[in-house]
Amino acid sequence: YMYQIADALIYLHSKQVIHRDIKPENLLLGAFGEVKIADFGWSVHAPSLRRQTLCGTLDYLPPEMVENKRHDEKVDHWCIGVLCFELLVGRPPFESQTNSDTYKKIVSCYIKFPEYVS
Repeated sequence: YMYQIADALIYLHSKQVIHRDIKPENLLLGAFGEVKIADFGWSVHAPSLRRQTLCGTLDYLPPEMVENKRHDEKVDHWCIGVLCFELLVGRPPFESQTNSDTYKKIVSCYIKFPEYVS
């Protein structure tokens, strides 16, 4: 599945589209096992490939968005990493009790892998 998502993002990025909200809820599974990316509500056609809008889902926000810095298609790459972690572990890597703590973990890139992940 991750390959299919990455391949779809390569296609989107070749068309200068940044999705900006890759997460399990925005992925559909077709009748033949193919993954389809859905919900393009936060996506943007970005010929300059540099944006500054804070958007997406908190647990999946990349550090540059949290810090209100300009960002490009690499925000989708970040989301793939967060998605991999969540599919493997069962929860997002930066999940916290408060939004503030989640922001801090994202900015510091603090990730704690469970012992069963090798």
